Amino acid sequence: MRRKSTGRSATTSKPPAFQPSLFNLTTIAILGGVLVLGIGIGIAFSSTTTLTPSNVASREFIDTRAPNPEICVQYGASAMVMDARLFVTLNPFNVYVAQPSMRPGCVLRQNNWAILEQRKLVTSDQVRECKNRLNTFGFTGSLDSEKPDIRCIYQNEAAQNFFTSQPGAVGSPQDTDRF
Repeated sequence: MRRKSTGRSATTSKPPAFQPSLFNLTTIAILGGVLVLGIGIGIAFSSTTTLTPSNVASREFIDTRAPNPEICVQYGASAMVMDARLFVTLNPFNVYVAQPSMRPGCVLRQNNWAILEQRKLVTSDQVRECKNRLNTFGFTGSLDSEKPDIRCIYQNEAAQNFFTSQPGAVGSPQDTDRF
């Protein structure tokens, strides 16, 4: 007796030796090209960014605008100085803030105050008083001008840079923290 064929093949199919993968060579090449193109566009954009006073985006820009930039970078740190006036009324209690003015400045390290003394811009009494309070000097305006604005300033230890306190952020080197 013969059996009737059901139309199915009795052989089992073998898996092909090369199955198409999700990432074949063409896809990898295209993704690599897009990555390289993206990096190239990013580099081109960052190198052509113009830095103007309305767009202060780098430490280098602030360093070049500081008064006496060569002295500031070598013996201290360039800074953005903000002057603002606060008016406080007591009856009724209110606080008013005037429009702040921003200008470039410099903060000197304590061991570099001799620069100011040699130029006769501060007296030994001012140096002693500032040192007794564990402060340092900061200035705006050129040291070569008639009247640079030099002040004994206090480093606020409670101030935090919330940009570097995020998870994964790298902090600043410890030797530059204390002036």
